[in-house]
Amino acid sequence: MTLTVDIPENVSGELTAKFGNLSRAALEALAAKAYELDCLSLEQVRGMLGLETRWEAQALLSKLSAWPGTTVEDLNSGLGTLAKLRVQN
Repeated sequence: MTLTVDIPENVSGELTAKFGNLSRAALEALAAKAYELDCLSLEQVRGMLGLETRWEAQALLSKLSAWPGTTVEDLNSGLGTLAKLRVQN
């Protein structure tokens, strides 16, 4: 499938300077979000992005802070638990 995205000229330069290849950055962002929402498996992300190993896919997802099924509430709960444990020690 081919997807076309129109980006206004007045911001495309800034985005390219920040992200480099915008097509690749958009594809990686879509894959990461789909993984985070449990729409794609790690193996599907690997294939979608043309990566050779699952470790490469995991490293990219980690870099993009994409974790499957993790919500902000989950993270806040975990931080609360850590804070309680630190107080007890």
